[in-house]
Amino acid sequence: MAKSSASAFPQPRLISTTEDLAETLSRLRSERFLTIDTEFMRERTYWPELCLVQIGGLKEVVLIDAVAEGLDLSPLAELMADTSVLKVFHAARQDLEIFLYLFDALPSPVFDTQVAAMVAGYGDQVGYDSLVGSLTGHAIDKSHRFTDWSARPLSPAQLTYAAGDVTWLRLVYEKLLKKLEKEKRLEWVSAEMAELADPATFRPDPEKQWERLRARTNNRRMLGVLRAAAALREREAQRVNVPRQRLLKDESLLEIAATAPTTIEALARVRGVSRGLAEGRTGQAMIEAVKKAQELPDSELPRLPKGRSKDAARPSGALMAMLKVLLATCCEEHDVAPKLVASLDELEGLALDPTQPNPVLSGWRKRVFGDAALSLRSGEIALAVKDGKVALIPCGSPSQD
Repeated sequence: MAKSSASAFPQPRLISTTEDLAETLSRLRSERFLTIDTEFMRERTYWPELCLVQIGGLKEVVLIDAVAEGLDLSPLAELMADTSVLKVFHAARQDLEIFLYLFDALPSPVFDTQVAAMVAGYGDQVGYDSLVGSLTGHAIDKSHRFTDWSARPLSPAQLTYAAGDVTWLRLVYEKLLKKLEKEKRLEWVSAEMAELADPATFRPDPEKQWERLRARTNNRRMLGVLRAAAALREREAQRVNVPRQRLLKDESLLEIAATAPTTIEALARVRGVSRGLAEGRTGQAMIEAVKKAQELPDSELPRLPKGRSKDAARPSGALMAMLKVLLATCCEEHDVAPKLVASLDELEGLALDPTQPNPVLSGWRKRVFGDAALSLRSGEIALAVKDGKVALIPCGSPSQD
């Protein structure tokens, strides 16, 4: 089969005026699906700064200059909200977060080719360039991957590179769709898309940020201070629009939790906290947050998430090893990425108590892996080696090596 050629794609066109944007997107909204990607900058800010939006249609590719002076992105918001047009992304999470931030609504409906590729057996979180290579034989140009997309003017080479993110994506989507339809797995992808349709997926809860920090203590009072400090950092990072780690590093939050500073002098002694920050608005807010956390009644103090406590029950290492082998075996048989089927936490939950709610015990995951895991755990099946591969056999049946 001949490899696809980039010459068959339309030349990209840069849009920098509201009139051109409205006219173009009105025309594109008549299409069944559009491929979409974004280029943005986030190294120095909490919120992503959108620089370019690429949209691929059947006969045209447009690049929206999101930083063009006077450009009104309302027509783009209308397209994102148009449920008659499928929006196809690859690794959609950051793109969707940007649109949610800009328009206070998620694009709908959405199809993520990275998720679809995992369902179709192309590996865990396969990259765009690898997927394009596997499905079309084309090698993606990576030369502008780390470019400054906020700088203007954009060069012809940059525009060509950006357009490639949505031109080849059309072919990838069509090939994946055909494969998934043939294998009757579109419902698997639809189940995964539900998470991408929930705004809570992209809006971090400040009150839960402390759980990311892996505190090594069961002291609930200390955890209460950590929760308050992490929530304060999240809100302040959003307010001043700087990355949370640039405002205060995780190590500083853990030290604040351990020392509970309630004065400027004490806060300034924390590693990573400057005198200026301690004396300023953020420092005063941090001191107040620490004081309030110390005054909380015991009943309102947090506990380590289940399984993180030093005293928490641990699953058998041997059982976990068997479940991991079983997961790999089932995923190999069904040609699906293991990471999509079960996480380590889900495996541990299954090993500890299979009666508790667990994503692997519902929907398509249960058919692929969950049922077999329950059978293995109850002793109804065993793992054996047959013809050089791991196989599942009913207990009592002779195994063959």
